[in-house]
Amino acid sequence: MTDLFCEPFPEKSWVLPVDFPLKETFKILSQYFPHSYGNMLKKNISNTSTVSLPSYLYLHLAHDYDDQDKHFLCDQDQTLLSRVPWLIMKSDLYFVPSLFLMPSFEQELSKLFPHKDIVFHHLGRYLFHPSNHVWGLITRYYQAYLAKADERIGIQIRNFDTGPGPFQYVMDQVLACTLKYKVLPQVDWKRTIVTQSEKANLKAILITSLSSRYFENVRNMYWEHPTVNGDVVEVFQPSQEQFQHTENRLHNSKAWAEMYLLSLTDVSVTSAWSTFGYVAQGLGGLKPWILYKSDNQTTPNPPCRQAMSMEPCFHAPPLYDCKTKKGIDNGALVPHVRHCEDMSWGLKLVDNHDEL
Repeated sequence: MTDLFCEPFPEKSWVLPVDFPLKETFKILSQYFPHSYGNMLKKNISNTSTVSLPSYLYLHLAHDYDDQDKHFLCDQDQTLLSRVPWLIMKSDLYFVPSLFLMPSFEQELSKLFPHKDIVFHHLGRYLFHPSNHVWGLITRYYQAYLAKADERIGIQIRNFDTGPGPFQYVMDQVLACTLKYKVLPQVDWKRTIVTQSEKANLKAILITSLSSRYFENVRNMYWEHPTVNGDVVEVFQPSQEQFQHTENRLHNSKAWAEMYLLSLTDVSVTSAWSTFGYVAQGLGGLKPWILYKSDNQTTPNPPCRQAMSMEPCFHAPPLYDCKTKKGIDNGALVPHVRHCEDMSWGLKLVDNHDEL
């Protein structure tokens, strides 16, 4: 945490004290932990009036959670959970959209977020302040390569196929999206020289990807061919790590810096299912063009669509009604919770006044 973030609260800390009594317990928390809420329900401990509640419960809200774990997102379960002094939560999901489907939270959430599509934007800008080291990476790169541009365009490429790539179908998809929707300026494939206007716009393209080949392809396209409208284009990529190095501190610092740099662009293109892209769009208040996830290594048609809101997608929401225990379409219950553009079963928050 200290490598990546500054403390958000003056003279306070969001890091638990060294002598916090449950810190050693964190190392063994899992879905099968005895004091997990899901296990408590599996043991049919439902009549809590005759059972003494523990001093703490573990909430397993990661992507592999089961039907019992998901009961945290059921409104009727909050009465019991509110009586437990400590709740320890582990999650790799943005489950906020489901909180907006719970009547007991509705009034408070409406006060905090009158516009439903700015939850992550406000929380992220309020809580996630880069550490001095990461802020140095951000500011030096921005001043050197992006600050002087008339327009900054961010392209984030995350591929979930095996192997580091690059993949030609991904490159084709990026160009199909960005040129079709005029995110990038068209190039003149026939002429080698186009008269430059004195007021030619300078466009800086920031590409983030584990592979360097996508950057090289875009850079070479604008090096070898002039733009139709005379725009001057510069293309940059901060790092080319090839593979994701989980838990490597410098690697994580670079990733956080690049998320933040993407958030500083004027227009962005992001990859489907990617937390990296979600963080960047949320921090920047951007509605990116989302590259659809490919099937069978082919370029989707259409290649992308613009996001309904800047909010991240909740990838694994419950698909049932807590009261009736039957399947339900949670994306059709209220106007401000809809299915994600890049994941048909996912949920995301949108503004009440948005219309498709």
